[in-house]
Amino acid sequence: MSVRCFWSSTARSFTRSSPAAPGLLCWRLLGPSSVTRRNMSSERQMDHLEKTSSNYRQNALYPAQVCGIMDESETVKRVRIAAHPDFSFKAGQWVDFFIPGVETVGGFSMCSSPGLLQREGVVELAVKYTKHPPAHWIHTMCAVGSRVAMRVGGDFFFNPSPSDPSVDLLLLAGGVGINPLYSILLHTAGLLHLNQASGGRDYKIVSAHLCYSAKNTQELLFKSSIIKACREFPDKLSCDLHVTQQSTDVDSHLQPFINRGRITEEELRAHVDPQRTLCFLCGPRPMIEALSKTLMDFGLPKDRILFEKWW
Repeated sequence: MSVRCFWSSTARSFTRSSPAAPGLLCWRLLGPSSVTRRNMSSERQMDHLEKTSSNYRQNALYPAQVCGIMDESETVKRVRIAAHPDFSFKAGQWVDFFIPGVETVGGFSMCSSPGLLQREGVVELAVKYTKHPPAHWIHTMCAVGSRVAMRVGGDFFFNPSPSDPSVDLLLLAGGVGINPLYSILLHTAGLLHLNQASGGRDYKIVSAHLCYSAKNTQELLFKSSIIKACREFPDKLSCDLHVTQQSTDVDSHLQPFINRGRITEEELRAHVDPQRTLCFLCGPRPMIEALSKTLMDFGLPKDRILFEKWW
């Protein structure tokens, strides 16, 4: 079967079987308002479409197919998805995730880089187990070959051009909030590779530092890849990995990067230049609010502190 025929077949299958996208023609929707929503109640968590109703999102809804699943941790599955040839996104963005037979639309940040999509035609999502229907489906029913559909959204992304001024990136992550920041870190590493190939004449990335906090090393997602990237560009990329409830010894290869306890003010101060730092924050709401205040106290302008609070 040709690629074109495969995607045409996928679109027809999704149109017939998905109650979440009534009236879908090919892979276009009028927008989020075209999706039927239930009335909210005090017992129901506000769903993704409602939380992000004021955010940018594309009109295009693209069919896709799961091509790989792995356990990233005891509570997180990493899903690899073959994307439609016209699908594109910016590092840090999320997708509306439509599942045939599941009424609730999921919302998941991509944890892969745009470069992986360009090279291999796939995107990756890392989804923590919950009883929320889309996450529950991924952990209990999703399989290689499962057909879904995705629509890109979000105003939280890093997409520099070679003409942009020099920047120091500060990436602050808590728990599964690492997903969009890992995408940004991978994208940054990809841009640094381009700089190497051009002799440093392209993207003006001075440095990128990641502060990432989780309960324990098991829940530090992507830790090996993060450390590998930092070792590949030791003068450009660095990280501090924090564990707040570690009850076992830390593996020796991780020890140089591990800090016990939460991200500290002293650590942040060392990586803040009010004139050049651009900070991306993603994690629990109390963490975002506390760290944002600290950064502003250090003189970092509010418009250089970027975050989302929709999960």
